[in-house]
Amino acid sequence: MFYFTAVSKKVIPAIEGFFTMDPEAPRLLGTQCKACQTYFFPPERGYCRNPECDSEELETVELSHEGTLWSYSHNGYKPPPPYVSPTEEFEPFAVAAVELEREKMVVMGMVPKPYTHEDLKVGQRMQLVLDPLYETDEERVMVWKWRPVEGGGSK
Repeated sequence: MFYFTAVSKKVIPAIEGFFTMDPEAPRLLGTQCKACQTYFFPPERGYCRNPECDSEELETVELSHEGTLWSYSHNGYKPPPPYVSPTEEFEPFAVAAVELEREKMVVMGMVPKPYTHEDLKVGQRMQLVLDPLYETDEERVMVWKWRPVEGGGSK
């Protein structure tokens, strides 16, 4: 008699240190300059990029998990490496540029299925979610994505 044990895949971030892995409340991880309070994403590790500041004191901070859709695009072609398609045959996807209200910065991200570019409208509220980028036999590689906030309409 054979017994099969369900083995769950290891869930890992696509880029270590760019976002939290909490599936219910994911957050992007940025940095903030202690001197001028400027936010950065991706996280800055060396010095403040604000040309009016010469500080090197940066702290890791969780960024806003919602924002306003600033712009979007439809990716109808397979991006070059290191992109890994989650399916054997490439499927087009939408990309959203979302302005974080508190930080006053725009962060790009893919839009999860079933949403397409046809579901997006500049000015609508968007929410950060985690979604698989791709899977192997051993791992599920996660990435942040932006999805419309249900009932979030435009401002």
